Amino acid sequence: MAVRLLLPVVFLVSVPLVKAAPQPNIVFIMADDYGWHDIGYHRSEIHTPHLDELSASGVRLESYYVQPICTPSRNQLMTGRYQIHTGMQHHTIWPCQPYCVPLEEKLLPQYLKEAGYSTHMVGKWHLGMYKKDCLPTRRGFDSFFGFLTAYKDYYSHIRCHYITALKKYPCVMDLMDGEEFVPHYYGAYSTQLFAQKSISVIEKHDSDKPLFLYLALQAVHGPLQVPEHYTEPYSFISDPSRRIYAGMVSAMDEAVGSVTMALHRTGLWNNTVLVFTTDNGGQTFSGGSNWPLRGRKGTLWEGGVRGVGFVVSPLLKKPRTVSHELMHISDWLPTFIELAGGNSQPPRLLDGFNMWPTISDGVASPRQELLHNINPLHKTNLPCPGRYSSRTLDEEYNVDLWTNSGFNVSFRAAIRFSKWKLLTGDPGCDHWFHRPGFYNSIFYREPLRPVMLFDIPNDPEERNDLADKYPSVVAFLLRRLEYYQKTALPVNFPEEDSRCDPQDSGAWGPWA
Repeated sequence: MAVRLLLPVVFLVSVPLVKAAPQPNIVFIMADDYGWHDIGYHRSEIHTPHLDELSASGVRLESYYVQPICTPSRNQLMTGRYQIHTGMQHHTIWPCQPYCVPLEEKLLPQYLKEAGYSTHMVGKWHLGMYKKDCLPTRRGFDSFFGFLTAYKDYYSHIRCHYITALKKYPCVMDLMDGEEFVPHYYGAYSTQLFAQKSISVIEKHDSDKPLFLYLALQAVHGPLQVPEHYTEPYSFISDPSRRIYAGMVSAMDEAVGSVTMALHRTGLWNNTVLVFTTDNGGQTFSGGSNWPLRGRKGTLWEGGVRGVGFVVSPLLKKPRTVSHELMHISDWLPTFIELAGGNSQPPRLLDGFNMWPTISDGVASPRQELLHNINPLHKTNLPCPGRYSSRTLDEEYNVDLWTNSGFNVSFRAAIRFSKWKLLTGDPGCDHWFHRPGFYNSIFYREPLRPVMLFDIPNDPEERNDLADKYPSVVAFLLRRLEYYQKTALPVNFPEEDSRCDPQDSGAWGPWA
C-alpha cells in the first residue's frame, strides 16, 4: 500500500515593505533678548497673533531654559554641551577677540549634513569670526546670510565698536552673504530682510532632501529701531523704549508668520518641525520685560534664563498642550539628531538629552538636573543700573558654613535639580522689575546672600530663600557644582587682537 506523506502546507504571504518615515524638515527660529512677558500668551500688552496661534497648535514649553546672554546660548545650541565644557563660560565674544567655538567641536549643522540635510543659516552668528574656519559656512552650513557680531544698526547694518588696543572706534558693515560682504542692502530693515532671505531658502529648497533652516533674528535686541507703522498700535504705552520695543516684537511676529506661510505654500509644512525660542531673557533697559520673574538678561535669576519657547509640527502626537517638563537649550542637538535618524555619533559626551518623546508624547523629561553655569571669573557684586540701586551681599552671612563644601561659593554659579535651584556668588541684577504700565511691583527683602536656595515650581519669582531651612539640599547641590567644576575647561576669554582693525576692509570679518 502506498504511503502518502503529509507535508506541511506553506503559505507564501506577501509582506509589504515598511517605508521608513521621511526625515522631517527642521526650522529653528531664535529671537534675541525676547522677554518672558513679551508674548501674548503670557498676558502681554504686546500683540503677537502669529506666535500665539502657532504655539497654541503645538507645545508650549513653560519650563524651558536658555543661557543669560547671547554667545553661550548659541554655543550650547550648536554643541549640545554646557559652556563650561567648551571654555566659554564667562561672557559673549567681542568683535576683536581671537577665538570662536572650539574648532574641534562638531556643530549641529555638521551632524545634520551627515544625515543628508541641506543646511542653511540666516541672521546672527556671534560664535566667533577671527579666522575663516570659524565662519558658519566652514562649520556645516551650506549657505549663510547674516551678521557675525552681537548687534548692528537695523537699517545700515553698520556696527560700531571701540578697539581698546588701538584706541579706535570704527563703524563698519556687518552683513555677509556666504563669505562675501554685501553693502547693497543698506536701508533694508533686518527683521524683514532676514525673513525674506529665509523664505527664499524655503522656496528654492529641493524637497527630495530634508531641510535644516536656522533663522537667528536680530530682533528684538537693541538698538531700538522699527518702521514707524509698527509702533502706531502702541500709542497707549507711555514709556518710549517699551513702545518701540513693542513695535519690534510686532515686526518679528509678522516675520515668523511670513516664514510659516512659505512652508505651507511650498508643501514643506506637512513634514516640518518648527521651533521658536529666545536666546536669553529680556533686557529691561531696552524695553523688554520678564515680569513676574526676577532679574533680566545677563543674570542667573529666572528672568535671565527661563526662555519663551514652543514647538509646532503636524508630527506632534499630542499637540495643543503646555509642557512643564524641564528642558534646556543644549537638548535641541540630541533631539534633532534623533529626528534626523540618530546615526551620527558625537565625538564627545553631550550634556543635552533627546526631548522628542517629552515634547511629542508628553512623557516625563529625561532631564532631572540642569547646570545654568559656573563662572569663576565673576566674583564681584556689580551695581544694577537703573533708578533702583542694587542690594549688596550680606556681610553678616556665615559664609564659613559652606567653605568646606569643596566649591568656591564666591563664583557666580547656579544649578537646578528637580524643583530646587541653588545660586552662589553674585547672580546679577536682582530686581523684580515692575509689570509694564504698573509701578508698584518692585520690592526687596533681606540683602543677597552668597548661597541661596529656591523651590522654583512653588516660587518661580525667587522671593523665598530656603537655604537655612534645607541645609542638606544646599550641601548636595554644592557637591554637584564641585563635580561640574572639576569637569570644566579653563575659561577662554582672550584680550582683543589689534590686528582686527576693519577700517581698510570696511567690514567686520576674519583677520587672522
